[in-house]
Amino acid sequence: MLWGELWQQTLRTLWANKLRSLLTMFGIAWGIASITLLVAGCEGMLVGFQHAKEAFGKDIMIVFAGRTSLQVGGTRAGRLIRFHDGDAELIMETCPACNHVTPELGNSTIARSPYNNGRFLVTGAYPIFAKIRSLAVAEGRFYNEEEVRTGRRVCFLGAEVKKQLFGTRPAVGERIILGDFPYTVIGVMRKKDQDSSYDGMDVSKVFVPFGAVRRDFPDPPPNPKYTLDRLIVTPRSEETHEACVRQLRQALARKYGFEPRDEEAVGIWDTLEEAKMIKQMIDGMKYFLGAVGLTTLILGGIGVMNIMLVSVKERTREIGVRRAVGATKRNILAQFFSEALALVLVSGGVGLLAGWGFCWLVNRLPMPRYFAGMLVTPSAGLVALALLGAVGLLAGMYPARQAAQVQPVEALRYEAC
Repeated sequence: MLWGELWQQTLRTLWANKLRSLLTMFGIAWGIASITLLVAGCEGMLVGFQHAKEAFGKDIMIVFAGRTSLQVGGTRAGRLIRFHDGDAELIMETCPACNHVTPELGNSTIARSPYNNGRFLVTGAYPIFAKIRSLAVAEGRFYNEEEVRTGRRVCFLGAEVKKQLFGTRPAVGERIILGDFPYTVIGVMRKKDQDSSYDGMDVSKVFVPFGAVRRDFPDPPPNPKYTLDRLIVTPRSEETHEACVRQLRQALARKYGFEPRDEEAVGIWDTLEEAKMIKQMIDGMKYFLGAVGLTTLILGGIGVMNIMLVSVKERTREIGVRRAVGATKRNILAQFFSEALALVLVSGGVGLLAGWGFCWLVNRLPMPRYFAGMLVTPSAGLVALALLGAVGLLAGMYPARQAAQVQPVEALRYEAC
């Protein structure tokens, strides 16, 4: 039998039992659509989380000084640790697994422009801070190494600071008063969504060179001079992350005399570890919900198998007649297998298109914060097609083999009875 004739006969048979075929196909379509939607939703959650984390800072560690919790070298536990100028350079020199390090220091002060005023956090760091903390430039530029070295009085405004001090007026090149000192605005930050922070949202800060904040906005007494609020560190890669943490703790422990494994002495907000945990959680949801959809798909496959077995019984005489006029077991096998495969592939294709179409419609709507939409990835589509093929193979092979085993004489006798 030619393939064209085989598929024509298959379609005629399915069309002759339209209602039964449609009801059988619904289970397959629902299962494949469920898998598509559930996986797409989880993927949108994961991408949305990654975007939120990258807005805060990609693959960074916020390092805080704390109090020792372990005795070491005859010193008591509970000793206060304070970071100092030069710690960033120490880490860069002694920690090859770490890529970027910058100190950070800041204090709240009054900022005044010719048009308005307000109290904001003035924070200072090295120029690399803009890159590792994802401070995108909307106007002008961020400060540079020379301005840090000389402590030049220039500033980079957060989006909300610019809005409050200047409204819709241009700010770059204008002068503002920070505390008692005149500063020139050299840039404005692009507005960004930020889901977390350790000292306030970046859009509400004024960023100045580290040397300037050290000179003009020192910590008030009784705080010692030349201390830092924190260090911002990035590893060279995800693979060197653990080595960077270990080397960083060892370098600071040698300088300040505490046990390297004392996590209370130096606290680290590790966004890489946090991202890994969130990804594991969302992947777990994806696998669980995908398993629910897969169960529905398997049940639909069982329905196809059941219907095809009923069809074999109903068409026993037809099988006998075809065998009597020369049809081989292979012809019968191909006929019934193609019918089951057609049911599965057509219904699966409809379910896949329905799932993609629903994702497309949802993505036309405004998305909730930190949700990237219903994202259908190529890998998810390939997995869905592979599952579809497997279900079609399993659902069609057994009924087709049963049909092929029918003997012509027994088939004719069975029908005659």
